[in-house]
Amino acid sequence: MNIAFCYDSVLPRRGGCETYIAALARRLAADGHDLHLYARRWDAAALPANIHYHPIVLPSCPRFLRPWFFGAAVRRELERAGGLVAVGFDKMTGLDVIYPQGGLYAATAEHNLLKYRSPLVRRLLRVCKAFDPAHLSFLALERRQYHDRRRPLIIAISEMVRTHFRLHFGIDSRDLRLVRLATDPERFEARDRPRRRLEWREKWGVSPSDTVALFAGMNYRLKGLEPLLHAVRRMWRDRPFRLLVAGSHKTAEFERLAKRLGVADRVHFIGYCADMRNAYFAADFFVHPTFYDPCSNVVLEAMACGLPVVTSRYNGASELLHPPLEGYVIDDPHDHERLAACLTQLLDPARRSACAQGARKTAAQWTFEHHYRQMLAVFAEAAARKQAA
Repeated sequence: MNIAFCYDSVLPRRGGCETYIAALARRLAADGHDLHLYARRWDAAALPANIHYHPIVLPSCPRFLRPWFFGAAVRRELERAGGLVAVGFDKMTGLDVIYPQGGLYAATAEHNLLKYRSPLVRRLLRVCKAFDPAHLSFLALERRQYHDRRRPLIIAISEMVRTHFRLHFGIDSRDLRLVRLATDPERFEARDRPRRRLEWREKWGVSPSDTVALFAGMNYRLKGLEPLLHAVRRMWRDRPFRLLVAGSHKTAEFERLAKRLGVADRVHFIGYCADMRNAYFAADFFVHPTFYDPCSNVVLEAMACGLPVVTSRYNGASELLHPPLEGYVIDDPHDHERLAACLTQLLDPARRSACAQGARKTAAQWTFEHHYRQMLAVFAEAAARKQAA
């Protein structure tokens, strides 16, 4: 097939969707598919050697208008090329396949309010959003994207996201395909775990005998770090427990909160981690009490590493768990007592060992190769639709 990936920037070292695009491109290239990339920036060293690049140049404009200009420029280029199955990963119209790994913007905006515990604060922020030009622009573009007369095939990353498409845009099953994210278990070869565990615990000032929970994310507030610190305060202090916080270097606000709660001695802020395997292998279990994640890749990676998981029902990845087999799913991250109880359960070595086996087994049932085959089927369906039209 002739496939075009359309995304503003493909720099896989930044992680997330950009890492995924590179991995999918390499797998498609290995099968002999003809690949094109329409982007403003990319890292050619991380992409297949035979990919065709189509640079998109945009005029100077406010950041919130960039998706409009980028989408229009890509559509013009695609019309000239013809015959390509065009795949978009963000807010774009006129494409054959839309794969929004970040979920719906409309749903994201609503869930972002949940991180504030006060209903009054949520209402005030909702009113403020109604006057935010960026918010209004993104909503308008998303409405146009999913009400496109060309009816693109839409890939939902989880059942939660598929439900959001139905609720917000009334999109039915004929245009929706569920394809969950997956991870490559070979990336997390367990044989070097003992070495990494000792080496990085020492670097981060954690004792070999401590029970370590890992939290990872860039948007600490959205991913639930505040309620997690409150939950740590409610745990027994007579147990050798430590929390590693990985991701962003912007930790000052949460370091102050940890001090105010009296848990600063139990929390280690390690910042950006270039190789997440070091953090996974240094930990005993993974905690991700997020207020919104379409399907958290770090949860899938943690499970592939054999880490029990505590997450929330606002995470699409929770649909893969069968509590308490692999860990626990909480209904509300603001329920500090419930979150603390789940963490305390995993301080028990026997419980933790059982959950670790369950997590590894569940992760092995859905691999990147399974994911790739489903994506290939969606691309083939889109190509058939295009040809029929």
